[in-house]
Amino acid sequence: MRAIINYLFSEANHPTHLSIVKWMWRITLYGLLGGFLFFVFLSFSNLPSLQQLENPRSDEASQVLADNGELLGVIAAENRIPITYDSLSPYLVHALIATEDKRFYEHVGIDFEALGRVMVKTVMLQDRSSGGASTITQQLAKLLFTKKPGSGLARVMQKFKEWIIAVRLERKYTKEEILTMYLNKAEFVNNAYGIKAAADTYFSKTPKNLELHEAAMLIGMLQNPSYFNPLRRPELCKKRREIVLNQMVKNGSLTETRYNEVRVSDLGINFRRKSHIDGIATYFREALRQDLKSILSSKECLQHPDGTPYDLYRDGLKVYTTIDPEVQRLAERAMIKHMSSLQKAFWNEWRGKDPWTYKGGSDANIPSVPTRMAALDNSVRATDRYQVLRDIYLGDITRQIESEMAGEGFFHEDDREIDRMEEENSKPGYLEKLVEQQIIGVPLAAQYRKVMNHSEFPKLLNQWRSLQEVVTRDFRRPVRMRVFTYEPGRNFEKDTVMSPLDSIKYHRMFLQTGILAVEPQSGYVKAWVGGINSKYFQYDHIRISRQVGSTFKPFVYAAAIALNRLSPCYTVYDVQQTIEPGDGDFNLFTRWTPRNFNNEYSGRLINLKEGLRKSKNSVSVKLVKELNSTTPIRTLVHAMGIDSSTRYPNGQYRVPKSPAICLGAADLSVMEMTGAFSTFANNGLFVRPTTVLRIEDKTGKIIYESEVREEQAIQPAPNYVMVELLRYAANISGIKSDVGGKTGTTNDFVDGWFMGMTPNLVVGTWVGGEDRWIHFRSSTYGQGARMAKPFFVEFLRQLESAKDLNFDPSKKFFRPPGDLGIILDCSQYTQGGLNLNPTNTGTGKEDQFGDEINQ
Repeated sequence: MRAIINYLFSEANHPTHLSIVKWMWRITLYGLLGGFLFFVFLSFSNLPSLQQLENPRSDEASQVLADNGELLGVIAAENRIPITYDSLSPYLVHALIATEDKRFYEHVGIDFEALGRVMVKTVMLQDRSSGGASTITQQLAKLLFTKKPGSGLARVMQKFKEWIIAVRLERKYTKEEILTMYLNKAEFVNNAYGIKAAADTYFSKTPKNLELHEAAMLIGMLQNPSYFNPLRRPELCKKRREIVLNQMVKNGSLTETRYNEVRVSDLGINFRRKSHIDGIATYFREALRQDLKSILSSKECLQHPDGTPYDLYRDGLKVYTTIDPEVQRLAERAMIKHMSSLQKAFWNEWRGKDPWTYKGGSDANIPSVPTRMAALDNSVRATDRYQVLRDIYLGDITRQIESEMAGEGFFHEDDREIDRMEEENSKPGYLEKLVEQQIIGVPLAAQYRKVMNHSEFPKLLNQWRSLQEVVTRDFRRPVRMRVFTYEPGRNFEKDTVMSPLDSIKYHRMFLQTGILAVEPQSGYVKAWVGGINSKYFQYDHIRISRQVGSTFKPFVYAAAIALNRLSPCYTVYDVQQTIEPGDGDFNLFTRWTPRNFNNEYSGRLINLKEGLRKSKNSVSVKLVKELNSTTPIRTLVHAMGIDSSTRYPNGQYRVPKSPAICLGAADLSVMEMTGAFSTFANNGLFVRPTTVLRIEDKTGKIIYESEVREEQAIQPAPNYVMVELLRYAANISGIKSDVGGKTGTTNDFVDGWFMGMTPNLVVGTWVGGEDRWIHFRSSTYGQGARMAKPFFVEFLRQLESAKDLNFDPSKKFFRPPGDLGIILDCSQYTQGGLNLNPTNTGTGKEDQFGDEINQ
């Protein structure tokens, strides 16, 4: 043997051979050293830090939770909610390991056996059937920390980085944690990010409850989710599932018998694409999304260690809200029952008539026919159908004019600019009138004229007129479409044939509602119903301002009672009242003489109880006259959460300073009114309505927590007097709860209100049309007592009968201890030395209007 070695390595015998061997050893050693240095270099260059490994970045959905922890919905850039290992079905784990990494529990991030196989079979022998060598940990590293490479060299560099990151991940996390992180990060198309969303989207299940064939299908999708999309390629997806099942048999996690049973089964898809309109409290969740943006950037909310605000769409926050899911469901159920019945009556009143062309109503409340038709045109222009046509006819020319002179964004999608310029072109002086009416400013008018002098303006007008011809024709042509309906068994939708214009009118003629239920002691919003259906009607009516009518009168009564210590038995004559110029601090220049509804007066004494129940304008005007000013009323409502200092752009106050305030001339929101009425149910203490209890980051750390703050808006004694008045005004029978409330209706039956309260819950309800000309035409249904009050009664009955709800109908409104100093018993009341117990103290006729604001 020694002789052979000497012969082979003797320079005398084989000088050339020995030289080659030496160089080969040098190359090998230098290669190993270079590889080692390369790994060292990669270890310290552009790799995740320890902190990043501990908290890997993954876009996670923020969860919106009810007060009992029930998931209401998610807010996310990606619909991804991470879960823990114990929430996974064992089938998922076995299928994943058998398919992607059968030696997962044996390696430390890199499978050297598989790597060697790839090097020999795939690289050297060009056998592509040998499979890959990428472990689950390496795939996780790729998902979490590396980007798609460009060149082949970049891919090699990335592969080395994935190896290093994989080893680090294996040191940092357990095998179970790595599996869970991988499944949480995986994508399954159709807006399903992570295994939780995938299980819910494709099978309407949790990952824990997935069966074998379901788990195998989802794991099979991982190779190429778009290609193995079960909705588009079910047969391919089924074949891929069979491969997964076969791998499970080879790996010993599935028997042949079970394999043969499952491989022929259907996919069993129960697909349900997640949408923001799924589930309950849809209007609330959208409003909350807007509110959370402000909360997360406020000083009251903690921020990331680097000082940046939390990201609602990516940071996986948990938002615990005040919503009671059962109360919300009952509110939505009662709303549908009431509004569907009311809509039938509405259709009957308008059968054969067109709200956009009818003549009637007072000019102060109902816009003229041209104004209504212009509004209809705006509704047409807001549609996707119109915008597609608009881009075809106007896209190029408007962009050209904007780029050359008008500036980007000059032309709005509603084409108001072209409307105005065309009108000026045909009727010179039109723009000056708009300036005089303060509809537009002088600079904008000058800009219009500048565009009209552009060489392409005639072309713009021609294109505009061509567009209008096409739109008129296209929007009057009947087509198949899906529309909203209350018809039973249709899930609020039906297929029909109608023109797009008729579809717009059809949907605009649905009465809308805004309903808010608040716990008066805490201000917690327990139910929020912003409309009748968020899919077809996105506009939320909780925070929009509408004229409140007679529901404002309790604030007038409360101010008079608090300042003048009036009894509910205090009487005034039911006669027409007048406030003259110079009277009190009203600053009137002409006399003001409002009327009762239908100009009806009894001429008799009427006490405050009857005055509020019947919404007598004569009583409200008398009370404000005795106050000598509207300041006490405006001060009170300000303390009850209605900001009386805000003004409209024209300078007028939202809460008027004029005496018309006593008839409900203010435009307020359901949110403001419900918050204010909650004061009456809370012993005179105002607590601002709130919707968020707390916000936690994904580690459970509380980053925001709301506080309940009470302010004494009205003293307990006069407040309890108002409770007595509202009890009487509500006039509700067949209810177990201690209940009070007030209806309200505005002129021409445009708005119907009911503010109802119990010791447990205060509920504000508004009903009306999106447009003011969508309203009932008679008092049969067009009053608050028919439009809004029945919902409250039905809702309250359901609350009282709910077995699993913490609603106590035996609870009473708080009465301050001791003598109130105000007589409540009218049989004991004397006024001016006389015992006045008016004869008209029966139930009488309930509030109908009382909002006739005539000057």
